[in-house]
Amino acid sequence: MEKEMKKKVKGPLGWYFNFNLLYRILIGLVLGAVLGLIFKEKILWVSPFGALFVRLLKMIMMPIILSTIIVGASSVSPANLGKTGIRIILLYLATSAFAVSIGLLMGAIFRPSADLASLSVDAAIKTATAVPLSTTLINIVPTSYAQAVVNENVLPVIFFSLLFGIGISYLRVSTDARSKKLGNAVFDFFDGVSTIMMKMISGIMEYAPIGVIALVAEVFAKNGSKVVGSLGIVTLATFLGYAIHICIIYLGLLALNKLSIKTFFHEAKNPFITGFVTRSSNGTLPITIKAAENLGVQKDIYSFSLPLGATINMDGTAIYQGVCATFIALSATGQGFTLAQMGLIIVTATLASIGTAGVPGAGAIMLLMVLDAVGLPVVAGTPIAGAYAMILGIDAILDMGRTALNVTGDLTCTTVTAKMLKELDMTCWNNKA
Repeated sequence: MEKEMKKKVKGPLGWYFNFNLLYRILIGLVLGAVLGLIFKEKILWVSPFGALFVRLLKMIMMPIILSTIIVGASSVSPANLGKTGIRIILLYLATSAFAVSIGLLMGAIFRPSADLASLSVDAAIKTATAVPLSTTLINIVPTSYAQAVVNENVLPVIFFSLLFGIGISYLRVSTDARSKKLGNAVFDFFDGVSTIMMKMISGIMEYAPIGVIALVAEVFAKNGSKVVGSLGIVTLATFLGYAIHICIIYLGLLALNKLSIKTFFHEAKNPFITGFVTRSSNGTLPITIKAAENLGVQKDIYSFSLPLGATINMDGTAIYQGVCATFIALSATGQGFTLAQMGLIIVTATLASIGTAGVPGAGAIMLLMVLDAVGLPVVAGTPIAGAYAMILGIDAILDMGRTALNVTGDLTCTTVTAKMLKELDMTCWNNKA
């Protein structure tokens, strides 16, 4: 898909499509801010262009959840869900949950806010105290899957999609020819839908610079230059969260399993740097596999855990969700999250990571899911949409760090699991110690 997007486009708009998308979005952020500051209320005629971008993103959210999570869950063979699969999956989910917590902690400490609050809190956010946590957890299991999709209730859709995907995985390995054929047919259908949705994301992101100009211009026209410094605080809080996660979670796992931190990072630095530059977990996979081999991880471990990790282990993305969700809540409502809402964010971000592919724009879609889950839907013309557009403007910078963290987490969890199962060649470590 990336190669397709790199093909030269001819015609009157060739200059636009052939220019790097990340630079276009960053230029859109700056241009929107300048236009808003200069023209103020006179620039508000561009608002419909921002509304269109928001609607395009919302349009594809549910199909993406459905297809990608079903494909992600059905790609895990039940044969691998033994001692190796269960350990690595639990480790991935646990580190992702810790990552969201660190992101929320960074948000609570730095409290990044653009001071966009112009809606009443009651109109913008559902207070978690109104619904007991036990009820929220029970509601994860839908009584009607179709109704959950129509009402855009994210957690019930994720829950059903996971179970549905696991059911497909069992059919695909069935000894019954008919069951196997049906399982593969259903898998191919959702895989096709997922592929189409990824192409739609790529197409929508081509419009992103225009949408960002309109949304950010509206923000600056209404709020002035006081929102500029907040983006720097968001970036600082996010990257500090990345560093803390490495120091506490990854170094802690290595130390608990008596593995040399120096030896590990001697090999891990290559996938880390590659992930930082390419911003693609899948694109970095060959480098991560080579690092695992050099660390003595057996092939039957890394051949399962690393491709799986590139799909479901999104620690950097999880930290990003925590910080950015806090920024949007504080900017739009003036209030942070309650403990119950933080718990809901942790659950949503952890489960949603299963279907978040390593493609440009996927992190922004995942953030939409998290915001919807806590009652902060992105609606054009609201401070929520404005704050969301500001995050999208610096998303490329945040994405570099979160991808580097994602691939490092894949390698850490794979190495630790191999050590637990005595599938790690320690001579590779002794020779480098």
